[in-house]
Amino acid sequence: MPLPRAALLALTLAPTLALSAASPALADRLKVVTTFTVLADMAQNVAGDAADVVSITKPGAEIHGYEPTPRDIVRAAKSDLILYNGLGLELWFDQFIANLGIIPSETLSTGIDPIPVALGAYEGKPNPHAWMGLSNAQVYVDNIAAALSAHDPDNAATYAANATAYKQQLTDTIEPLRARVAKIPAAQRWLVTCEGAFSYLARDFAMQELYLWPMNADQVGTPQQVRAVIDGVRAHDIPVVFCESTVNTSPAEQVARETGARFGGVLYVDSLSGPEGPVPSYLDLLRATAQTIADGLDAKATN
Repeated sequence: MPLPRAALLALTLAPTLALSAASPALADRLKVVTTFTVLADMAQNVAGDAADVVSITKPGAEIHGYEPTPRDIVRAAKSDLILYNGLGLELWFDQFIANLGIIPSETLSTGIDPIPVALGAYEGKPNPHAWMGLSNAQVYVDNIAAALSAHDPDNAATYAANATAYKQQLTDTIEPLRARVAKIPAAQRWLVTCEGAFSYLARDFAMQELYLWPMNADQVGTPQQVRAVIDGVRAHDIPVVFCESTVNTSPAEQVARETGARFGGVLYVDSLSGPEGPVPSYLDLLRATAQTIADGLDAKATN
């Protein structure tokens, strides 16, 4: 039987008090929880040593329809601040935050220019994967710094300095890859994926986009979706298709088989890997995804 909310919160008091007594400096640091690993890594880069950041979801998790556990509630109940994406990404978040009571939360996508979902049940609603665009990533970092500073003004200067340095790292990571893609003829700059999670990256890279389904929370890999993408790949002579890491790649591989296109590999968007995996940080995620896309497109351009 699930523990009632009061019991769950009571479980947090003893270890929290013990930590405060044993290590006042650690206990005094701002405790931040994010909804998924990408945001946690971004927030930790801005926080540096001034705050502790953890993610509710684990590395490799699919975040749209995540089902929080009692342990997630216990962890979040100890926090001073919760950071979430917004734009309808975390379908579970409203109920989750309601179960916690009064804990401040901040939306990190505030201020971005959203791209509407083009198809499916979410047609017309904002595409929530805004962190995949470089210009949007800068907004996320500024929002993180502002949120941390508002709840921990004593360390505002640290957060601002870290944010400035981190934004430069993001630019230095992506700009060379964007320049590489820009050299490929415009007619060949097609990005074909499983989920329509890369619209912001496609916009930044001046690419045309084709995907099997708009969001992982929608129907995925239906015969109609596969047929539509097969027709598009053939019509535009697209040589390579990709799929993201947290879903079944079979529909994309079917498109590749039936059109003669190559399956170019997996792209990363919703989740980081563990420390020993291919994308343990957000910078690694951007680098690996953009590099895989550029390699796939370059193979066509050099043939």
